Amino acid sequence: MVDSATRIEMLGATLDLLDEGVALLDAHSLVVYWNDAAAALTGHRRMNLLSRVCPADLYEIAESHGTEPVLGATPPKEEYTGPKYSGQLYTQKHLVNGRPEDSAEDEAAKPILVQMKHHLGHSFPAMLRKLPLRDSFGKRLGTVLIFRPAEEIDEIPHGETGEAAVLHRSQPETEERLEGAFHEWKTNGTKFGLLWITVDQAAQMRRTHGRDACEAMLKIVEHRLAQALRPSEIIGRWGNDEFLVLSHERTLDMLMEHAHHLAGMTRTADFRWWGDRISLTASIGAIQAASGDTLSRLMLEAQQAMHASVYAGGNHVTHGSGHSVPAKGDPCSR
Repeated sequence: MVDSATRIEMLGATLDLLDEGVALLDAHSLVVYWNDAAAALTGHRRMNLLSRVCPADLYEIAESHGTEPVLGATPPKEEYTGPKYSGQLYTQKHLVNGRPEDSAEDEAAKPILVQMKHHLGHSFPAMLRKLPLRDSFGKRLGTVLIFRPAEEIDEIPHGETGEAAVLHRSQPETEERLEGAFHEWKTNGTKFGLLWITVDQAAQMRRTHGRDACEAMLKIVEHRLAQALRPSEIIGRWGNDEFLVLSHERTLDMLMEHAHHLAGMTRTADFRWWGDRISLTASIGAIQAASGDTLSRLMLEAQQAMHASVYAGGNHVTHGSGHSVPAKGDPCSR
């Protein structure tokens, strides 16, 4: 029979095997455990942090990801319009914007891009998850922080976290995120890539089926695209019928491959109107920031590349040089 001390030692040894940094905090933000990866990444030694408050300047939310989803706080979300929750009684204190509180915690648990601060003073981009720890009765025990360098996010498969992106982001919100991400690229070197996406059938559908049909289709496509994004990526509406995806792929070739995958995801979107299934395709323009670029120039080149895909007959992917190729690939193969 394993005693409690041995069990705790085994748990600590297990956490030390992980490549990700893991910090266990109690309800007062005192460090309960700080694994070896956390020490290696941040320079903070475990012996100097145990039973002490977690460093207040450990990380800052990257500008492109807005504000931190604070656990237990009401996030700035639109009014919930999803399905009614039946079978359980939720009092007002258990609801956040009209939905159960644990939904807000799910939002907080999604990976976000941050700037981690090393003990020696320099910063580096990282992906951070912040999750609540509760006992079997739901009482809050503390928090776990899980983080890894952002350079390693290419190892995370697209869609690994489901629909990690915030959906139905307005154009002003998208523009604000783009400006923040561009600043991150200029100051910290975080890769900055843009995919400008239009659904080839959108304009025709708006004319023949009306605005409601077109908007319903665009929401389905947006959900489908979001399922294929990495945690660090952002999708937002642009104009009437278009989307922008902010990506951090390391190379233009990887960005182009990602664009082909998103085009394939669009083709698999199941949209029906009055019982008829309408086939959808996407035209995509791709651009990756290089030395000397400005945000306005990148936006223009991405839009021009998207238009080149449209002029090529739709269902094409074009990069900033103007080279256009038919969209390819089975979206289920990645």
